[in-house]
Amino acid sequence: MKLLSMVPNLLSLLRLCVTPLLVVSLARRHYTPAFIWLVAAGVTDVLDGWLARRFRWISPLGAILDPVADKALLVGAYLALARAGATPLWLTALVLGRDAAILLFAATMLALGKRRSFPPSVWGKLSTLCQVTTASFVIGARAFAVAAVEPWLPALFALTAAATAWSGLHYAWQAARWREPRNPVA
Repeated sequence: MKLLSMVPNLLSLLRLCVTPLLVVSLARRHYTPAFIWLVAAGVTDVLDGWLARRFRWISPLGAILDPVADKALLVGAYLALARAGATPLWLTALVLGRDAAILLFAATMLALGKRRSFPPSVWGKLSTLCQVTTASFVIGARAFAVAAVEPWLPALFALTAAATAWSGLHYAWQAARWREPRNPVA
């Protein structure tokens, strides 16, 4: 049973290992294999989350490994897509900038011992969903030559940018609240 409880972590590790394959495929503009790697990564993400919740196979390692695998996949995908000219550079800069700011804040709070956990907000989850959806549509449209998707991409880029910016502002607002000293009730 103990061995089975490691399956979600192994799936997160597998997603981390798939990331370079996805990035290289995108950088070479080989969109069909990139789409396959993206789907494989998505399946591991859904499966590891379901197993962890369903069987309570939750671990401190998994709490770190899963979001790291997710971020590595998204950051790698957006960098490679921007390099290939498939997504605007400004969108990639926004996605990476938001994540860098969140990581910097989390590292600072951990170093100062002021906070140990940083649960994702609903806005962060929405932002991630928009980022994944946009990357999937871009890759899928190129993998399967679906020209009908192309006119929708600017709207997807704008939606992803709005969700990413809003979640970044929300995290900044939360950070400001976490830094404020708590006043004891008199």
